[in-house]
Amino acid sequence: MINGKNPPDVGIQLPESKMGIDTVTDSSSGPPVRNVNGKAQVMQVILRTLCLVTSVTALSLMVTAKQASTITVLGFNIPLHSKWSFSRSFEYLVGISAAVALHLILQLLISGSRLVRGSPTISSRNHGWLIFAGDQVFALALMSAGSSASSVSSLNHTGIRHTALPNFCKPLHHFCDRVSASIVFTFFSCFLLAILVVLDVLWLSSKH
Repeated sequence: MINGKNPPDVGIQLPESKMGIDTVTDSSSGPPVRNVNGKAQVMQVILRTLCLVTSVTALSLMVTAKQASTITVLGFNIPLHSKWSFSRSFEYLVGISAAVALHLILQLLISGSRLVRGSPTISSRNHGWLIFAGDQVFALALMSAGSSASSVSSLNHTGIRHTALPNFCKPLHHFCDRVSASIVFTFFSCFLLAILVVLDVLWLSSKH
């Protein structure tokens, strides 16, 4: 947890000039805060861009997951129609992925405009806390959506034991492959957001 206090004294003091950290003052947010160095700012922009790509990929794969086929149950041919919108778990994944993409686009627009002007990407302590909260909430939401969709996808692959319901992914392999790929990209997006949360914590812990 971040309690807003200074880090404990460990008996070591590093020169600020060698750490590449500058002190900036934001009159609108109270006390001065330290700005992460240029490399850390660029790293955050790159990670957010990668996360945006993976989130949009997960979203695109899921909304295009649909297929029609037939399946044989007890000697009867039954037509099957599969589509992502038939499952609440898949709809949940689509909604969360879209929300994450919008969050990342907004952050990239803000960070990009500030980098172009030569300003720090995180302007104040309050801004840092807001970014930290957003990244953490969306990382947990992606984990929840990916886990929920995984349970449905696993059931489609394995079928239901002790019943006549078979493996639906044999006749609907195209649908299941796209769903599985979407889930993989969802968890990858979650991993990237988790890294961003760690970077947010490091920035907050370096403030005055």
